[in-house]
Amino acid sequence: MKRRFLSAFLLTVCLPALRSATLERLSLDDMILKSTAIVRGKVTGSNASFSGPIIYTHYTIQVTEHFKGDSRNSVDVVVPGGVANNVRQSFPGTPELKTGNEFVFFLWTGRSGQTQIIGLTQGLFALAPGASSGTMATRAASKELMLERGTSQQVKDQTLVMSLSDLRARISSTLSGGAQ
Repeated sequence: MKRRFLSAFLLTVCLPALRSATLERLSLDDMILKSTAIVRGKVTGSNASFSGPIIYTHYTIQVTEHFKGDSRNSVDVVVPGGVANNVRQSFPGTPELKTGNEFVFFLWTGRSGQTQIIGLTQGLFALAPGASSGTMATRAASKELMLERGTSQQVKDQTLVMSLSDLRARISSTLSGGAQ
């Protein structure tokens, strides 16, 4: 009886922690330098399928501007989670992209050949028209646990908002060696 109570107690205490992800906080310069590609594009479609026990959603991105990497007209971006065969899986920290939305994507392609968004939601800037400064790029603060590189201290993420022209200039400056 004590063993069942202890097991139930530990499950109750630990289960909420299992629902969150721990991410390393990436600076904008980190993402610029570590990405294999940085593109501006619009989500044009998606499909989800199982790969072993995990569902992955594949998003097709119609590329309208290249900041770093090759100059393909479209790219397939893979995000863990989604709905396949009437089964839903979700993973903390992963973005859900909607067809028609436009973003700046900081991408990383691994040895498997699959392209992912670097740092999950950290590498995704939503684009929207701004009042006087043109298009605005916004990266929403992650709600997941974040740790500072080197110290492993917990830090709170912050929303990052800048004009697309400022983001474009920052990418160019960092890639040319003038990181800010």
